[in-house]
Amino acid sequence: TRLRLRLETGRTHQIRVHMTFISHPLVGDPVYGGRPRPPRQAGEELLQLLRNFKRQALHAAMLKLAHPITGQLLEWHAPLPDDLVALNDALRADTQQHGMDFV
Repeated sequence: TRLRLRLETGRTHQIRVHMTFISHPLVGDPVYGGRPRPPRQAGEELLQLLRNFKRQALHAAMLKLAHPITGQLLEWHAPLPDDLVALNDALRADTQQHGMDFV
């Protein structure tokens, strides 16, 4: 599932810890995520992609903060990286082909 989350603090690992706490760890998170838990009916292509994903499936699409000296509001935007686009596409395709029966 692709989610949009908003941070309340700048605490390190906040998203990773909270998502794991509610039993929805991030793909590719070796510290909090544990082994991948794909849908029971997942195809081999998706399983291989999940096993070989080289990083946490986490991306900051937008960052906004006040400059510490001037107070000016600064904002940056970044498109979804290619590896996350591929992961999202593979999850969507696999769900359409095999359904959503989760372990």
